[in-house]
Amino acid sequence: MSLPAILDSHVHLWDPNRFQYAWLDGLPALQRAFLPADFADASATIPVSKMIFVECGCERAQNQAEADWVSSLAKTEPRLKGIVAYAPLEKGQAIRAELDAFARRALVKGIRRSLQDERDTEFCLRPQFIAGVKSLAEFGFTFDLCVRHHQLPSAIRLVEQVSQVTFVLDHFGKPEVARGKTEPWATDLKTLAALPNVVCKMSGLATEADWKNWHPDDLKFYFETAVECFGFDRVLFGGDWPVATLATSYELWLKTVLELLSFASEADRSKLFQTNAERVYRV
Repeated sequence: MSLPAILDSHVHLWDPNRFQYAWLDGLPALQRAFLPADFADASATIPVSKMIFVECGCERAQNQAEADWVSSLAKTEPRLKGIVAYAPLEKGQAIRAELDAFARRALVKGIRRSLQDERDTEFCLRPQFIAGVKSLAEFGFTFDLCVRHHQLPSAIRLVEQVSQVTFVLDHFGKPEVARGKTEPWATDLKTLAALPNVVCKMSGLATEADWKNWHPDDLKFYFETAVECFGFDRVLFGGDWPVATLATSYELWLKTVLELLSFASEADRSKLFQTNAERVYRV
């Protein structure tokens, strides 16, 4: 099976000595710097030709500095082609100044404001948040939609109101893989995929399974459902490194994706691993 040059649409890089990441406190295995050299080691056997950095949950006041730091890393890591930066979109129209500052950084292609830990499942439907998301269109930014399975109904309603922005669903919408639950995730995913301005990252699924005991078969239904809903024109490969290392090596994740999508044609593999992400993130 031939494999195209890979664009990894979801890579994290962080340095706790430089930025603060409160969420790492409960994950000692990740409480160290993960830098481009570490990614190069993790992916040494894999033809990664481009990658997109996705914000890492640093302190809010550090979001612009994080983008500057990653931009500086790209000077010595030429494969780093894009940044999905953090912005508190709940500020509504007031976020425009921050977005304008990001727009002056050539590598910033999109914004992520993670919703997965919001207790209010309708947080993304607050008028100010919707206004903030709508403002992304002015700058040509995508929005990475990081939600858990139970938040998908609200995410659908958000996307319905912001047709002018491309939404990138992270990690399949985080289904309950560890419990083997498929509904209502599958139905909600189909509804979300019916909206043409949404694409889906095939990433982060091993960490939704039993970290130590998962098997590719545990993920099969979720992969097949995502392809059925989005088709190969709207799916992107993502490694979610290094978060994924809690459950899988980079090599094993790629092997799993290839195994579960072994029915894909060479043209479809090219879309999944390269050209879809190039189109979405404009790299």
